[in-house]
Amino acid sequence: MTLSEGIPGMEYVVESTQLNEKVGRRLEALGLIHGTRLEVLNRKKNGTMIFKARGTRMAIGKEISMGIYVKEGAL
Repeated sequence: MTLSEGIPGMEYVVESTQLNEKVGRRLEALGLIHGTRLEVLNRKKNGTMIFKARGTRMAIGKEISMGIYVKEGAL
């Protein structure tokens, strides 16, 4: 499943990313790599995702969240 399908309040684990190279490297620099735990905080109607990863709140657009593949993880 992709992060864009995430449900607020649930925790997920990053499995892989399929993004353009520039965006992928930026997310890696922010710590969003394979195995990173994420907690979805909010999902806006326009597709914007707000999540918490490694103690930092981040917001990304729908196109980016559709390129991040996750699996469910326990809180």
